[in-house]
Amino acid sequence: MDGKHMQIGEVAARTELSLRTIRHYEETGLVVPSARSRGGFRLYTETDVARLMVIRRMKPLGFTLDQMRDLLEATDRLDSDAALGAEEREALLERVRTYQREAAAQVEKLRVQLSRAEDFEGTLRARLERNAHADRA
Repeated sequence: MDGKHMQIGEVAARTELSLRTIRHYEETGLVVPSARSRGGFRLYTETDVARLMVIRRMKPLGFTLDQMRDLLEATDRLDSDAALGAEEREALLERVRTYQREAAAQVEKLRVQLSRAEDFEGTLRARLERNAHADRA
């Protein structure tokens, strides 16, 4: 384990996820607390926080819970100490590559949307500035 354990409130603050969201990810099996305190409180490690950050980054890109689970499973296998055959390793890497390509495509779509939003905001700002100058004249 990573050594230091954190309670869910600290994890929520660090990940900027709500307690409810973290519990939901636990219920769906995406993240499981590494331990429980004697009082039954969830205890998390840095590894758990890193896992939540992967999920947090995938969510706004439109990935489903099943896709998140699939990617995490693939990266868990790649990161494990278990010996992987060349074929299995390549299949896992291809799964990760598929998600990387999808993320890149989603990022490009977001860039286009952001550019359009900035153009729109600039148009409104220019209109307001023109009208502000007309009022002073």
